[in-house]
This record gives sequence, C-alpha cells and structure tokens, in this order.
Amino acid sequence: MPLTRRAFLITSAAIPAVAATATLVRAATPPVYMDRNGTAIDGSDAVAYFTEGKPVRGNAAFTHDWNGATWRFASAANRDAFAADPQAYAPQYGGYCAWAVSEGYTASTVPEAWKIVDGRLFLNYSRRFQRKWERDQDARIRAGDANWPSVLNG
Repeated sequence: MPLTRRAFLITSAAIPAVAATATLVRAATPPVYMDRNGTAIDGSDAVAYFTEGKPVRGNAAFTHDWNGATWRFASAANRDAFAADPQAYAPQYGGYCAWAVSEGYTASTVPEAWKIVDGRLFLNYSRRFQRKWERDQDARIRAGDANWPSVLNG
C-alpha cells in the first residue's frame, strides 16, 4: 500500500507530539537505577534502611512495581509501607550514586554504601565514595539536587 501525501502529513504531524509527550513523561518520572532484570537497588529493601538501620536483602515473594522498576522487600509489611508512600522510602536520585550525581554524572550503587539525611536515603558507588561524599555532605546534596534529573540527559 503506497504512502499517500495525506498519510505522510498526518504521520509527520504526530511525531513531534509523541516525542513531546515522551519527554514530558521522562521528566515527570526519572528512571531508577536497576539491574538488567529491572530490579531496583540491587534487590535491597528500601524500607529496611529506615526501620532496621541497615541494608536488608529483599525477597522475590514481596515485590512492588514503581517508577519503571521492581522493588523487593523483606516482608509484606515493608512492601505495603513502600506502596503507600514510595517517595518516603525510595533513594534519592533514582538510586544512582549520590557522589556521581553531585559531580554531574551517574554511577551504580552498592547496598552497603548508604546514609539517611533529613529523612532522605542516599546510596553511593562504594564505601570509599560514601566517605568522600560525607566529607562535604551538605554541599554534595545541594549539588546533587541541582543536577537531578537533568544529569540523566548528559
């Protein structure tokens, strides 16, 4: 079936609208750092950082899909708490390394390099980078907040 001029014009007019919508969606829900299976923060329980004060491995039996990723939890109670208010428990900067985001790029994280500051969970690439981030934590948070989520476009 040949492409008519009318079909071409309609399709051409729709492409910018679709692209603009995709851009708006991306800006509204920044991506989350996840593994190749779509699991957020290496399968760690985001709620446990707040309730147990340490990283706890999540269980595949207790999951919640949010912001394009699957989040695992150690218990149904933690899953339900997260589902009720994901923004309260999800790590800052989509779970990307807080040091890296403060420097203007993204990097993966490990569950053991973490800190809660003013009720916000921050993860880092390693304990070494965690210590570097903590040396000037307030400035790093300000820089990270200023760079997020635009750092995803770079």
